[in-house]
Amino acid sequence: MKFPALILAALLWAPTLLYGQPSLRPLPGPICVGEYADDLSAVLPRVREFERQSYSYCVRNTATYECLSYGIDGNVRKTRKRAVMHGTGFGYRQQSGETLLVTNQHVAEWPAVTDEEHPVEGVPHGCKKVSDALRVVDNESDAYERDDVTLTRVVADEKLDVAILRAHTLLHILPWKIGRSAALRERNVVEVRGFPLGAFQATNVGKVVSAFDRDSYHEWEHDDFVVDALLSSGNSGSPVLAVSCRTGEFELVGIYHAGYAEGSALNVVVGIDQVRDLLTTLKRSPGRHDPANVALQARDRLKLNAPADPFFPFGPLTAQVRSRSDGALLFEVMSRDFPLRTHPILVLEDLPNTTQEKDKDAFGDLGRIWFGGPGGLKPYARSDLDGDAQAAVTKLLDELRRDALDTFAFRAAAREGPSTRERFDHMSRLERTLRRATLARREPAQIVNELAERLAPHGADAPQQLADIYVVPAAPAPAADKPMVGNK
Repeated sequence: MKFPALILAALLWAPTLLYGQPSLRPLPGPICVGEYADDLSAVLPRVREFERQSYSYCVRNTATYECLSYGIDGNVRKTRKRAVMHGTGFGYRQQSGETLLVTNQHVAEWPAVTDEEHPVEGVPHGCKKVSDALRVVDNESDAYERDDVTLTRVVADEKLDVAILRAHTLLHILPWKIGRSAALRERNVVEVRGFPLGAFQATNVGKVVSAFDRDSYHEWEHDDFVVDALLSSGNSGSPVLAVSCRTGEFELVGIYHAGYAEGSALNVVVGIDQVRDLLTTLKRSPGRHDPANVALQARDRLKLNAPADPFFPFGPLTAQVRSRSDGALLFEVMSRDFPLRTHPILVLEDLPNTTQEKDKDAFGDLGRIWFGGPGGLKPYARSDLDGDAQAAVTKLLDELRRDALDTFAFRAAAREGPSTRERFDHMSRLERTLRRATLARREPAQIVNELAERLAPHGADAPQQLADIYVVPAAPAPAADKPMVGNK
């Protein structure tokens, strides 16, 4: 039997007319064959009423960089460069008269220093950030500052490329619940609400073309999905919404953050499942994909005993690990001039763990410390160092352990070769981990150089030679028993 369109519509909406709310029964037909719809026709009419008030905002991030150069007279000159970028943020929670917003970390934060890996348009490499400011503006052309909303950073996760910002005023927030990005399927429809190029507010529509994409570009380390919506750079940080088949309402399923440079409308979205804890706790959680968050065990130590090739990269420096006959590991960090000069500037003694309590499976314990130069090494106990230096060498030892393990694991995988898809993927992951670690170790390597300059032997200090460190120290003589003193 055929029904006129108006009668058919009335029959479909009978639950709404009778009970004042839409039916929660799954929508029929090919529009909804899973948790999320393949077509926007699944959106309930009343949902559009909530869309009159925008919850997406144009975020302007302005930074000032100080650049050093030499003039013709040989004197150092300081010049300042201003950088401006626009992205999108959206409100998601109001509390105590304030609003929390979400955006991308690359929208919320400029690099501290510009270099090849962290460029800023219009700013030379080697310039240092001296100030920055975050604001909500109308668009990129907005020059009237009195109605701008100042934003402050709450927390950022570089691996997720997500940042939480705070506005000290009440703004409209997302009226929809947080969904499940794991439930997305190819051909699901999505809407993206943002500010393309920062020029104006826009809504883009697209489809999920891939429900999973692993993102390990530079510092990123998270899971994405790919959509074909036509998006631009100013859309970074935009909410990505899917239509629930159960309710006919939108749900937040991701945050747009990047696009393929050589692709046409291939844009990657951070899946919301990884961001839920950050939105709730406002704290970064240890990433399940981040090996730096996994405690090293005693069994890992066996992998560093007597390696065939002891050298491994430590940022721009070279390090090596060698074992001593008593089971101690000695980590050496070489000078910038290695291999022209082969003296270490730092040696850390990593002693086997002898704890019998709950930490009996720990990797080891930091022993003695040596800082050196061309003339030799000067020994220190950890207690000889100030608090900052103690914290620095403890962290350096952990980083050296991990870098050595990662390097040797990659070499072992490379020797086996990419004979299968699994081995190829494993070797590729190890190589990406090493490259990220090398970039991340630039600052620790600088700390090593600074500590060595200050704590290496100077003047009347009697330097110790490297060969002496590899001699097992004699056990301290037991204390002589004191005579008993009795009462007279």
